[in-house]
Amino acid sequence: MFSIIQAAGWPIWPIILASVLAVGIIGERLWSLRRSKVSPRDLLPRVLQEYRRSGVHADTLSRLQEHSLLGQILVAGLRNIDSPREVMKESIEEAGRVAAHELERYLTTLGTIASLSPLMGLFGTLIGMIEIFGSGTSAGGNPIQLAHGISVALYNSAFGILVAIPSIIFYRHFRAKVDELVLEMELQALKLVEVIHGERRI
Repeated sequence: MFSIIQAAGWPIWPIILASVLAVGIIGERLWSLRRSKVSPRDLLPRVLQEYRRSGVHADTLSRLQEHSLLGQILVAGLRNIDSPREVMKESIEEAGRVAAHELERYLTTLGTIASLSPLMGLFGTLIGMIEIFGSGTSAGGNPIQLAHGISVALYNSAFGILVAIPSIIFYRHFRAKVDELVLEMELQALKLVEVIHGERRI
């Protein structure tokens, strides 16, 4: 592996750095966007059951706040349970925007890596081409410099594309996952408002 990096020349290092960042972001988002951590399916029924049994208490809100992102949104509504429906709904929407921002963390960086990696590979290719053209002299070409220029050009192109493909795949996967989770949390929060105000049964 080190010999490949050496053959690719110095332009490979930004691509390697980008790949390390991409792997770190992908791992972190896979862990953070788990449904059980963001929007557990059984949370709202348990919250409503506890509310009907004993009402809203500070310790309940504290536990719910630390439970998940959906829990934080439900807490925003429960803290305004005695307020009019619109006030309760607005507080939930504000908490929902914060939660959506949290879900989208690092996705812009991952999308940037996906877009820039092929360009960094192209930059390495150009550096390799410059070395190839620079290998020519009046006495003829320098085979060692020519071979090095070709390896720089090809390795950088390959590594740039290699980093870009999984980055764009995971970026689009995470975008779709975030949209799905945000929609689900919105529906759960709306159910809370309607059940509390007697407009529906869960």
